[in-house]
Amino acid sequence: MTNILRFRVLGDSLAFGVGCTSAEQTLGHRLADVLRADGHRVDLGVHAVSGARSIDLAEQVREALPGGVDLALLVIGANDLTSFTPPAIGARLLHDVVANLRRAGARVVVATAPDLGIVSHVPPAYRELVSRASEMYARAQADAVRIAGGTVATVGPELFTRFKTDPALFSGDRFHPSPTGYALIADALAPHVRDAAANRAA
Repeated sequence: MTNILRFRVLGDSLAFGVGCTSAEQTLGHRLADVLRADGHRVDLGVHAVSGARSIDLAEQVREALPGGVDLALLVIGANDLTSFTPPAIGARLLHDVVANLRRAGARVVVATAPDLGIVSHVPPAYRELVSRASEMYARAQADAVRIAGGTVATVGPELFTRFKTDPALFSGDRFHPSPTGYALIADALAPHVRDAAANRAA
C-alpha cells in the first residue's frame, strides 16, 4: 500500500492517554501499530485534550483538518457526564463534528461515554444511577453518530465488567486506565478502526 493513512485521534483524556507512562501505550499509538500491521502507512496525529467535552471537539477538528484526515477516532463523553451536559446537547455537538469530518472525506469511529459507575470514587449507593446515566448518554451519542455517517465503536459490557473487577486496569488516580487498561480498550476498538481503514482504502 503506497498511500499514507492520515489517522487523527480526538477527544478527552482517554484519547490523550492520561495514565500512560509513554506515548506508545496510548490508544492512538496502539491502534496505529494495528493499522501498520495491516499494511497501512500511518501518519498519526493526536489532537485530544485532557478534560475536553463535546463542546471542545469543534476546535480539535479545526486543528486537524488542515493536515488532512482520512480516519478519525473520537473518544468523548466522560467529562460531559461529570459536568452534567444534557444528552441532547452533547449528542448534537457530536453529530455536527462527525458530519464535518465526513464532509471532509474522513471515516469516523466514535467511542462513546464510558460507564462511570465502575469508578471507585463513585459511592456504592449511586453507582447504579451513574451507570444508567452513562448508558443513556452513550445511547444518545450513538444515535447521533450514526445519523451523521460515523461508526460507533461499541465495546460492550464485558469490558466495563473487567475494569470493575480488576483494580490493576486503573492508574494511580483510580479514574483513568493504566497501560494495561489502555491495551484492553485498544483491543476492543481495533476491529472498528481496522474496518474503517479498510473501507477508506477501498
